[in-house]
Amino acid sequence: MVWALGLMSGTSLDGVDAALIETDGVRIGRMGPSLTVPYSPELRARTRELLDRATGLAADDAEVLAVTRELTLRHVDAVRLLREKAPGLEPAVIGFHGQTILHQPERGRSWQIGDARLPQDLCGVPVIHDFRSRDLENGGEGAPLVPVFHAALLQQEQRPVAVLNIGGVANVTVLGPQDQHGQRGVWACDTGPGNALLDDWALRHTGKPCDFGGALASSGTVRQDVLEKLLAISYFARPMPKSLDRLSFHPEAMAYVRDLSAEDGAATLAAFTVEAVARTPFPVQPETWFVAGGGRHNPVLMDGLRCLGNVASVDVLGWDGDALEAQCFGLLAVRCLRGLPSSWPGTTGVRQPCIAGRAV
Repeated sequence: MVWALGLMSGTSLDGVDAALIETDGVRIGRMGPSLTVPYSPELRARTRELLDRATGLAADDAEVLAVTRELTLRHVDAVRLLREKAPGLEPAVIGFHGQTILHQPERGRSWQIGDARLPQDLCGVPVIHDFRSRDLENGGEGAPLVPVFHAALLQQEQRPVAVLNIGGVANVTVLGPQDQHGQRGVWACDTGPGNALLDDWALRHTGKPCDFGGALASSGTVRQDVLEKLLAISYFARPMPKSLDRLSFHPEAMAYVRDLSAEDGAATLAAFTVEAVARTPFPVQPETWFVAGGGRHNPVLMDGLRCLGNVASVDVLGWDGDALEAQCFGLLAVRCLRGLPSSWPGTTGVRQPCIAGRAV
């Protein structure tokens, strides 16, 4: 067992999560402290602009380089602050994911900006990065990468269960029942939109970065005709595993809701997130759903998900639902050091089990 420090900046573009976790890459010992370093509104806007322009950008574009450095320095700040918060827990490795600005698995491409050498040089701790490219090179989607972590957390759970993470995009891990040898199937995919569309809609209509407390969506009415058009987007006809870019449904989805009121648009987009999960054909039916990510704080989303059956926030398990992805990249970094695979045909569609990450 070693302490690892994981870093994650997700598709919601709200900041850097950092977390300490004790692990040998297979088992999880203790969960250390965690924290978030928010992006400034300016940095968030500049990063979002890169997402909008990413297909036409080059790695040496001046703005890409400038934002990359500023984002990386926020990651360095997160490492420094977390080490100050837990001075006795020295990490043996840092898992540095970077910020995704483009995800095109159909073209074998996933672009995370971030200078992994900078935190290694400034923090004096070995860094593992580039977690997605090897999976893509071997025919996988490059995402999602959290299933191995969810399986480790729930290794004592014998029932079929699911962990649904609602960030900018929503992804799910489905764990089958354990057989007589303690083995279980693990499947995963991005189900559809998470908070991204709703966040963009709220920003446009309220000037706020998200629909805080579901206030906007709860005031509106779901337009079923529009919802069915959204669910007819071709992505939903594809079998799992599959994955999404944050902007995969732009501008198509926004065109469908464009003429709705602010409230009805928010209600319909929230229902889109829920229905995309509900209509995903899983290999086994989970008995319980545990919800992580920022979406678990939205009561409209959580109420909608009750259609799945037994649904609860991961907080009931004693997990920190805001730190899970950062903790995951700590575990993935240790798995990389040990030469252990982190993705499989059932989780990303990769041709054979694949190691995630590379040393700087």
